[in-house]
Amino acid sequence: MEINAQLARIHHADLRARATAHHLATAVKPPTELRTRVGWTLVDLGLRLVSAPRPALAVAR
Repeated sequence: MEINAQLARIHHADLRARATAHHLATAVKPPTELRTRVGWTLVDLGLRLVSAPRPALAVAR
């Protein structure tokens, strides 16, 4: 078998193992983790909206 094909197969198996380990680790976390992440995401979004520069309004006369 060609060396590139072997390396690709090993790399694929390593990525699959890491993904499985990650999914198992995240499945153990309590459900409040999601609420916390969503809450902080909303706080971050709000801060970005507040600090975004607003264009000056042109007044037509």
